[in-house]
Amino acid sequence: MTGKRKLPYRRGVGALLFRADGAVFVARRIDTPGDAWQLPQGGVDRGEKPKVAVLRELKEEIGTGHAEIIGKSRQWYRYDLPESLQGRVWGGKYRGQKQRWFALRFLGTDADIDLAADHKPEFDDWRWVPLSTLASLAVSFKRTLYADLVTEFSPLAGSLAAEAGKAGGSNSMKAG
Repeated sequence: MTGKRKLPYRRGVGALLFRADGAVFVARRIDTPGDAWQLPQGGVDRGEKPKVAVLRELKEEIGTGHAEIIGKSRQWYRYDLPESLQGRVWGGKYRGQKQRWFALRFLGTDADIDLAADHKPEFDDWRWVPLSTLASLAVSFKRTLYADLVTEFSPLAGSLAAEAGKAGGSNSMKAG
């Protein structure tokens, strides 16, 4: 085993961006072989508040900040990178990430999403999926994290879906 356990975790945030019907946004990474889908996430800059960071990351990664924070995780979640990635990701300085996750209500339309908005896009495709499918879509080292997020945020997704049912629909159409 390498010095993985001695390396710190990178401080980050993650976004569960919910459509009005409770479906969640996922995007496919450009740099990962296979069909790896993930939630928007990223680092917290020095002196930056996590709530500010998650909105910044949304704008950078998916080209829109049309969202409002409606919840946050009860705890900071952690995941470790596989050893094969440790020397290549984040300059080899971190063993994984320690993240605060936020639930956000999407206030825009599908047309607002622009994966090429940043000069170095991370994703090449996106879709809305049922929250319950997250773990099955993720790379292996994030599956436990995503399963934990599903457990924590399922009541919120259910509430959104119930509200959408009463209101008569969602705010966008692209499905997975």
